Amino acid sequence: MLAEYDAIAYIKGGDEYPGLYGTVKFRGVSNGTWVDADIKGLPAYQRGDETTPQIGPHGFHIHNGSCGGLDFSEADGHFNPDNQHHGNHKGDFPVLFSNDGMAKMMFFTNRFKPEDVIGKAVVIHKSPDDFRTDPAGDSGDKIACGEIVKE
Repeated sequence: MLAEYDAIAYIKGGDEYPGLYGTVKFRGVSNGTWVDADIKGLPAYQRGDETTPQIGPHGFHIHNGSCGGLDFSEADGHFNPDNQHHGNHKGDFPVLFSNDGMAKMMFFTNRFKPEDVIGKAVVIHKSPDDFRTDPAGDSGDKIACGEIVKE
C-alpha cells in the first residue's frame, strides 16, 4: 500500500504560541512535489507600525538544520543550495494567511523532491515574507517549527 505522502513535518508552536500546531506533508510527483499544509492556532493579523512588527500573513519556509528547543534556534537559514537571492530560494513558500487561526494550503513546487528536504525544518514566522530582503525576507520571529521526516 502506498503512503498518502512521502515526508511530513509535525508543526508545533514555541513558548509564545503553544497552541499552534499542524502538519506539512510532501508528496513526490512527476517533476516536483505537492506540499499540503494544515495549520491551526495561528495568531490573527495585527497591523504593525514603526515600533511594532506586523503579525501575519506568516512567512513560511524550509530552513536548514533542525528545530532545536522552543526558540527554534537550530533552524538555520533558508534551504538555498543554489545560493539564489531571497524570493528564489528552494525553501521559499507562499505566506500563510490565518483564517480564524487556521491555514490550509496545497501547492506544487518543482524546486525539490521530498527526499531533498528530509532532515530539514519547516518554519512559520510571525510576520510576512517580503520575498526580497536577503537572507530571510524580514519575516520576523520563528513562532513554529517541525522537522521533516520520511513517512
